[in-house]
Amino acid sequence: MIRFATIGTNWITEAFLDAARLVDSFELAAVYSRTEETAKQFADKVGAPRTFTDLQKLAESDGIDAVYIASPNALHAEQAILLMNHGKHVLCEKPLASNAREVKAMIEAAERNGVVLMEAMKATLLPTFQSIREHIHKLGRIRRYVANYCQYSSRYDAYKQGTVLNAFNPALSNGALMDLGVYCLYPMVVLFGQPRSVKAQSVKLESGVDGEGSIVLDYGDMDAVVFYSKITNSHLPSEIQGEDGNMIIDAIHTPAKAEIRYRDGRVEDITAPQDKPPMYYEAQEFIRLIENGEHESAINSHRHSLWTMEIMDEARKQTGIVFPADDR
Repeated sequence: MIRFATIGTNWITEAFLDAARLVDSFELAAVYSRTEETAKQFADKVGAPRTFTDLQKLAESDGIDAVYIASPNALHAEQAILLMNHGKHVLCEKPLASNAREVKAMIEAAERNGVVLMEAMKATLLPTFQSIREHIHKLGRIRRYVANYCQYSSRYDAYKQGTVLNAFNPALSNGALMDLGVYCLYPMVVLFGQPRSVKAQSVKLESGVDGEGSIVLDYGDMDAVVFYSKITNSHLPSEIQGEDGNMIIDAIHTPAKAEIRYRDGRVEDITAPQDKPPMYYEAQEFIRLIENGEHESAINSHRHSLWTMEIMDEARKQTGIVFPADDR
């Protein structure tokens, strides 16, 4: 059994636990929160036998093998590096860190300590995304990738009333690019690698984060266009356009349906069966790596995480989005 602790007491941690418990080797051993009251409440809610309020003690515990981190983005690197320095495997929510400098430090810590570090990017491990990778050659020469994730934040109404919640707080390395844009960029990097250049624009809110934005990326003989927003909704699908056909993906952040429309009018449904919650597949991959003695995923790899973060760094540089973490 792989004995897990969790950091973060929000809905995403609950969703992860619901999915991870379906993996045979998963065991919830503890939860961490900064306060005893919150830790106890969450432990009771999710059935954790133990709580921690001191991260150092969690790192030093010999009753924990791996930690799932779902704390605010600005805390990811510091927490992950401490844990890895004490031999803990780390599955860290997206985005992996605040910037590429932090990602490099995390990768170095993982390699130095011989532990697994993986970004919890669920999209790229889902069955339908695997099908996308297997069938993409049928499109012929790829000319364009279009990814779209625009979801009006439930916290934006409070923001407009003058209350800046975590989602719009630059101190926590948040904003539309970090929270939603990453879902458009990571699959692109897995499919096509590093772009030659990045051209970004965004709407900067008064708090200092981006509310929405778009990025055009040059791949030489193809381009990529991504749209993301926390202040508007969109119901447009995402698409990969090739010379022989185009692939339509229902939702790039959680692809559940995909089809190819060929130039001759044929339509091929390439949707793969999925009988587990979306986060099951990231938990399964992470546990498989630990059990097999592997140190990184071939799909959610260190390289893919770093390239994605480098794109986001450049996009923020071009659009004037600066986090306190950038100066640390």
